[in-house]
Amino acid sequence: MTPQAGAVRWIRIRMAFLGALLLGALAALLGRAARLQLGEGARLARLAREQYRLEVALPARRGDILDRHGVALASSVQVDSIYADPSQIPDPEEAAIRLAAALRLDSRSLLRKLDPGSHFVWVKRQVAAAESLAVERLALPGIGTVKESRRFYPERELAAQVLGFTGLDGEGLEGLERRYDSALHGKPAALPGLRDARGRVIAEGVVPSADLEGATLELTLDRNLEFLAQQALDRQVAQSRAAAGIAIVMEPSTGAILALAISPTFNPNSVAPRDRDALRDRAVTDAYEPGSTMKAFVAAAVLQEKIATPGTQVFAENGAWAVGGRTIHDHAPFGWLTLARVLQVSSNIGAAKFGLGLGRERLHEYLNAFGFGERTDVGLPGEVRGTIGPFRSDISNATASFGQGVTATPLQIVAGYAALANGGVLLRPRIVQRVARPDGSSVENPPREIRRVVSQAVAASVTRMLEAVVQKGGTAEAAAVPGYRVAGKTGTAQKVDPVAGGYSADKRFASFVGIVPARAPRLVIGVFVDEPKGKIYGGEVAAPVFREIAEGALRQLGIPPTEPVAAAAPMARSNARGAVAPALSPGWGEGIFSQETNPLPRGDGTGGSPPKAGRASPAVPAGPVTPSVLGLPARRAVRALALAGLSASLSGGGRVIAQTPAPGAARPADGTVGLRLAEVAPVQPVAKAGDWP
Repeated sequence: MTPQAGAVRWIRIRMAFLGALLLGALAALLGRAARLQLGEGARLARLAREQYRLEVALPARRGDILDRHGVALASSVQVDSIYADPSQIPDPEEAAIRLAAALRLDSRSLLRKLDPGSHFVWVKRQVAAAESLAVERLALPGIGTVKESRRFYPERELAAQVLGFTGLDGEGLEGLERRYDSALHGKPAALPGLRDARGRVIAEGVVPSADLEGATLELTLDRNLEFLAQQALDRQVAQSRAAAGIAIVMEPSTGAILALAISPTFNPNSVAPRDRDALRDRAVTDAYEPGSTMKAFVAAAVLQEKIATPGTQVFAENGAWAVGGRTIHDHAPFGWLTLARVLQVSSNIGAAKFGLGLGRERLHEYLNAFGFGERTDVGLPGEVRGTIGPFRSDISNATASFGQGVTATPLQIVAGYAALANGGVLLRPRIVQRVARPDGSSVENPPREIRRVVSQAVAASVTRMLEAVVQKGGTAEAAAVPGYRVAGKTGTAQKVDPVAGGYSADKRFASFVGIVPARAPRLVIGVFVDEPKGKIYGGEVAAPVFREIAEGALRQLGIPPTEPVAAAAPMARSNARGAVAPALSPGWGEGIFSQETNPLPRGDGTGGSPPKAGRASPAVPAGPVTPSVLGLPARRAVRALALAGLSASLSGGGRVIAQTPAPGAARPADGTVGLRLAEVAPVQPVAKAGDWP
């Protein structure tokens, strides 16, 4: 073979070898492409999308909580939170010192957070605007800010226990914030977008705002009435050096709670460890022995069962009565007392005798029917049931009749009185009126009847008897509201001493629950003072708070006065044992209560007849009377008279300084009331706009 032929052959071999390599490489590439396309195509497509697509997690804005008039009690605002990427911080020690000074943090603790091996840590969340600005001015590398939603309570301490509060991550921790957390929280959304090879955002999508909103809670609370109740309660708790206080204002015809105040309270914007005892909503979480406020329900039960009438008499044993080896005492020695007088002077012995006449089983049934021993289902977390028996002995039957040996929450007691004010029908208390969703739909919470407990006639009779409690000779004269009839009952219960056992010698639970106006109930107001010092009786410490709240509430709600002309009190009479029994107070009209000739037996078992007594003088003229509009401006006076079916003849301008016929007199035959007006200094409102915190 010539050298030239050898060279050609060698070139051909190399070309064949190179061609084989190229064909092998091409085959490998084709195989790889086929495998990628057919075997891993879906996975690689997903990775590609993730590389250029962006999803930004957007937390939902927590829904607002509003009062009955749409005033915000809780809302959410956007604030800055400070974060750090420690891997990007060149000098962690210097950064920690400067950040700690700007944010009022401990520099050593902050330095421990700035571990160079991590890429994200929170420095401080939900900071004030001034703190965020201070950090921005530092211009430290690796330090940034991000917007977060923070819960804000514009009314500060107002209704704090009802509203509750949230944690840093927006979860409800107490109160309605906790109970309705899932509805308020809303659903977080992801914002779609695009980014380039360097991770920069080049396009963003849009998420409908409705997808980022939680539901709105519309409450039955009235901010103005809540403020009024809180201020009055705080003053009394401070003055009486009490451990705590509760005030509840309820609309008996609907079960709506217009105010629920607890003292001491706290600021949910900045909850501190010292607030621990103030966090719980004592109106539903704490059960107390209610004391004499239970007597009204015993009276309703014996009337409903026809065991007694308001005029049925029992002998009150002159202040001490032995039952089942125990002695029941009254706060004063009483002789013969009617059922009406038992309520007016708050006789334990009288109530015990009527309760024994009712019997253990029926007493338990009626207390349960009024809502005791079961949760009200008001929608506030932590609500307890209270206890009402069963009563296994005469002494437990007797003591339960005046509120000892049973427990109830303040809300249960107020709801029970609301049933009397509502004609004997118990309604479920309500504090949430509506849950409004961002899409426009809503869940309503209308009034709900639980059961009829007593007849309308019985409820009216008990309410009339309770009017005497607030009149001269009753235990709650301090609860009287000028211009309005008030019905109510005091309670002063000894508290159980958990250490020594038995009842405490110096700790009391004082209360007053009232209905106003008594003849056409619009409000039921309960005031409860726990462990007052000095003055300890419900008529002394709770009744004045009731009066202050009632006066302001009636004024704010525009409920016209209904005060009649009071007659002189009848003379006292002597009973069969020689003791003087206090006379019935004014307000008992002819034919309302009859004097019984078949009283309940005396404590000594001998029975006997009570002394005969004449009827009390009527307090108002027969038939409807003229309401008072004195002091009202012309427009409100005309409206008040119109509500009573009367018209007005005006003279002058300003406020009413005189009216004909006079308040409480018989209505005019032609239905027209003459009003003389003049410019006078107006009555200042209880709470002015500038007073709000």
